[in-house]
Amino acid sequence: MKVLAVTPWFPTDGAPTMGTFVARDVAALAARPEVTRVEVVHLIPEAQHDGAASVEHEGVRVRRIPMNPRSPLSVLQAGRQLRSAVKGADVVHTMAFPALLPMAWWRPKAPWVHTEHWSGLTTPGTLPLLWRAALPLLWPLIRRPDVVTAVCDYLATPIRARRGTKSTTVVPCIVPSPAHLESRPMRPRTPTRLVAVGGLVERKDPLLAVDTVAELQRRGHPARLTWVGDGPLREKVARRASKRGVEHLVRLPGSQDADGVRSALADADLFFLPTRADNFCVSAAEALVEGRPVVVGATGGQGEYIDARVGSLVHEQDAGAYADAVIDVEHRTLHLNASDVAATVADRFSADQVTDGYLEAYQRARR
Repeated sequence: MKVLAVTPWFPTDGAPTMGTFVARDVAALAARPEVTRVEVVHLIPEAQHDGAASVEHEGVRVRRIPMNPRSPLSVLQAGRQLRSAVKGADVVHTMAFPALLPMAWWRPKAPWVHTEHWSGLTTPGTLPLLWRAALPLLWPLIRRPDVVTAVCDYLATPIRARRGTKSTTVVPCIVPSPAHLESRPMRPRTPTRLVAVGGLVERKDPLLAVDTVAELQRRGHPARLTWVGDGPLREKVARRASKRGVEHLVRLPGSQDADGVRSALADADLFFLPTRADNFCVSAAEALVEGRPVVVGATGGQGEYIDARVGSLVHEQDAGAYADAVIDVEHRTLHLNASDVAATVADRFSADQVTDGYLEAYQRARR
């Protein structure tokens, strides 16, 4: 079976952390004997395009087609190139909503499976005004693939409402288990070590994270936050930490590779992300797999896998509420080791489990 994956999100030399969850899916599919070949079409933003029309990523050929989803002309041009690229595929697997745009007026002859990650479908209030205005016109695109997989039930629910009887199923993201589980540090520690992993963007609410560190300091429960990731709010976060007098407790090391993320988690007592909205929240799942308790925002699909014994979902974007949760979860999990925490998710996000879900979706699409 020859699979062609089409995605706007995929790692490049200039943006190595972009779409890593998509790259994991592709690698897992390529490793299965049922799949004779996997190729990727990267609908690459012009700002990331270095001019190479084709590259190789971890043994998989990646063809690049430039596309700006905000430009109808760019989408039209990408659609023409993509229509040629899908010829010969046994399955076309689009990944993430913008991949539907250049297929809006045609469909492949091969079975078509679409995987959805986009938080804009579940929490449109977090989108820029232009996307919010366009969303009612874009929703019908989700009906076009033969089968749609969503990364959680939270996302699958509105998709099912629009697809009716057409097949929609849940296939989560891959979260690799570590070869060696690092023990949790001896606790309690002062300050408590918190780690966040995500973009410094409004949806992840890093400014509220700083306010929570300040609130913990005010209560006499100091915590040091290491935020792994980068983004447009970096300077604002640094200024907020200085204004609140906690600049010595907030570290911004920037984006890190997988080893860097694991190292940050290994040093942490607790994973903390005051996200306003997520669908799967890969970083929270990674923290649990690495054996670290979690405190995250409640809006999203993360509640489908966070066990109350090892985590807390916070329902209001308030520093006091997050400070309460951090203190409570740290106290409740003092006696747990890393393997206790990791056991709450076990292997439900393994590459084999996820790939089995995709292969079943391919069979449904064929039927």
